[in-house]
Formats: sequence, structure tokens, C-alpha cells
Amino acid sequence: MLCVPFAGAGPSFFHPWRQLAAGRWRVSAVELPGRERRLLETPYRNVVEAAKNEVDDIVADLGAGARTVLFGHSLGAVLAYELAHLLSTRGVHVERLVVSGSPGPWTQRERRAAGLPDEEFLARVEEFAGFRHEALDHPEMRELILPVLQADCEMHEDYVPSTDVPLPVPICSLRGDSDGLVTAQEAQQWQAATTAGFSYVEFPGDHMYLVDLGREVLDVIEAQSARG
Repeated sequence: MLCVPFAGAGPSFFHPWRQLAAGRWRVSAVELPGRERRLLETPYRNVVEAAKNEVDDIVADLGAGARTVLFGHSLGAVLAYELAHLLSTRGVHVERLVVSGSPGPWTQRERRAAGLPDEEFLARVEEFAGFRHEALDHPEMRELILPVLQADCEMHEDYVPSTDVPLPVPICSLRGDSDGLVTAQEAQQWQAATTAGFSYVEFPGDHMYLVDLGREVLDVIEAQSARG
């Protein structure tokens, strides 16, 4: 399973999933510039560019002829969608794309955070997500995190898909049932992004429901995969 982080997050968010997924999948995560081991690198501001630039390293990590389930939440969902198109041309078989907390790829957000002054930006992001990372309350950490979060929001809010061609890959769309950022109708727009099967599952919680429900998310993905 290849996991693609949401705005401001790094691969360590998914480290607990490794134990939860033991015996089911080997869990790896995309590590983008500007965070964790790539902290000093300039973050991307364009989703399509990020996917194209990172895909070769991802293929090398997965291995030739690999089979994988792709998972992405929010920003990670649209980045995973772009990667799904690219991976199939590089010999990686994407068995399923699991998108979480995201409207369909052709739906742009009406309310934006990008470009706002720092305090307004953070307040808007917190309002959107219903979640505030405690690191933002520490000046030194905030200085490191804020530029990455701003770049991530910009590339998410400006995202335009690289292609209108649907994926020949089953898509499962997940959503917190009280998500104030993505409606149920928007989350189900992903059905138009695939020529294969589509499923939709809701969990209790808001936009960041997956913070507390990693095991439940993996259980649903396993059940979906068993259906073929």
C-alpha cells in the first residue's frame, strides 16, 4: 500500500499503519520536499509537477512489476490520482485507488486559504480541517511547517487534472460523515473518474476522521480489495 500524505503532513503520519496493516500490505508513504528527511528542499506548488517528478523514485521503491493499493487523503487524494495515471505506464499495477476527504478531481474549491496573511491562513486551514496540529503552537516548529502548509494548500486549491481520461482502476471514496469541507455528493464525484468499480464509505467524524480511525480505514480497504 502506497500512502500519499495530506497538506502539511509527512510519511511519519502513516508509520502506525505499518503495524495495523501487518500481514495485509507493506505500507510505504510518499515523502515530498519540505518535510522530514527532505526538510531543506523547496516544496512543490503544483500537483501534476509533483507527481511527474516523484514517480521514478516511487517506482524504484515499489519495485519493478509491483502491485499496489494507492491511498490519499485530501491533497493526497488528487496527488494519488495523478500518480495512478503515471504508475500504470511504468509497469506498476495499481489494484485500487482509495481517495479520502476529497471531491472529484475536476471540482475546484470555492473557499480558499492560499494567499491569506499567516494568522488568517492558519485560522482558515483550522476551520477547513476541524483540526490544528499542536506543532503550530511552537514558534520554531511553526516556522518550519508554515511554508510547507502554505505551498501544499496553494497546489491543492489550484489543482487542475492532467487528463480527462478516467482510470481503468477501481476507486473507493471515503469521507467523515460530518466533514464540513467535502459533501457526500462531492465525495461520490469520483465515480466519474473510473471505468472500473466504484464504492463509497463514510466513517464517523469530520475532515480529519482518519487521525483516530486508521484501523477501521484499513479494514474497509481490505474488505473492498477482497471484493475484487
